[in-house]
Amino acid sequence: MGGTDTGVLDEALERLHRAGPERRGWLSNHAPMAVEALVRHGHGHGVHRWLEHYALNKLEDMPRSTDPVREQEWREALGDPRRLGDWTVYFGRAVAEEGWRAVLVRWWPRLLPGIAAGATHPVIRVGHAVRALLEDGDNAARITELAHGLAYWAGRHQPLAGVTGPSGVAGPAEALTGVPTVDVRAGGIRERLDRLEATAGWSEATAALRAPASPEEARELLRGLVTAATGRFAAHAHGDPVMLVHAATAPNAVLRTLPALPCELWVPSLEAAWAASAAVTAVYATPAGRVPEVSGTAGELFARAAEHGDEHVIKLADTALDVVAMTGTGESLASVEQALRLIDPEDD
Repeated sequence: MGGTDTGVLDEALERLHRAGPERRGWLSNHAPMAVEALVRHGHGHGVHRWLEHYALNKLEDMPRSTDPVREQEWREALGDPRRLGDWTVYFGRAVAEEGWRAVLVRWWPRLLPGIAAGATHPVIRVGHAVRALLEDGDNAARITELAHGLAYWAGRHQPLAGVTGPSGVAGPAEALTGVPTVDVRAGGIRERLDRLEATAGWSEATAALRAPASPEEARELLRGLVTAATGRFAAHAHGDPVMLVHAATAPNAVLRTLPALPCELWVPSLEAAWAASAAVTAVYATPAGRVPEVSGTAGELFARAAEHGDEHVIKLADTALDVVAMTGTGESLASVEQALRLIDPEDD
């Protein structure tokens, strides 16, 4: 990004930091993630217009802090959404005093077991924030954005039940194909995730992924997982395309964060990303359907996503472009085409 575009991003983030991470008690604030993706791919000129539209009914004020989180008592506050304001103050102070890298490294292993938090939106928000920090440099707006993402994750921390760590022989694509689907496809994601432990074959499926022998292999498996989950969307998103997006964007957020983490955290990062992607697949994927023809280049499809305006379409297109860069092929672009067709930009 050029200097002008980073200025647009920073202005947008500063405005968004007056808003809370959720609205209506649960729905996530996607704006920080979407505006970072828009600016990243050369659409900074449309960010303020996009944000004006988003702010009409999708932003609420930041919740107040009423009971400060103390370092020695963090476990008691973990996963308590009533403490979102408290967590925001905690992380804001921590990154200011210690630096964002030190805070991220300390808190990443604490937060990973709850990667399903907020339908995986907190880890995705963290991934966008880390990308901005690594690629554009440190400044107050970007560091504060990371603090807000970590606070959201801590407040909504949600472990997944019945998960067995990778110990099999399957690659990511094969392992995702073997994930069973929950029998009851009703309710929100929290209700659906609660059914996983009782789903036949769930624990065995989570064990099927090949166990990495090194941090470098963990990174390669994570790349394969992002590629497979992004590609599968085109055929399996007919039931709930908005939610299935996260099977790809959550592991990609983890992949984006790896360069800011010590290598010893890469294997557990893969394990958590795999659990999240498998869980979203289990509760939202449908049997394979028709895959649309791709009409346009990667850049043209992202431009269509920006014009479409839905935050999930923008984020999936952002991840698909990462896959194109990793693989050198455009197979993932069919998923962007599908998202453009299936997702209504006016859906809540």
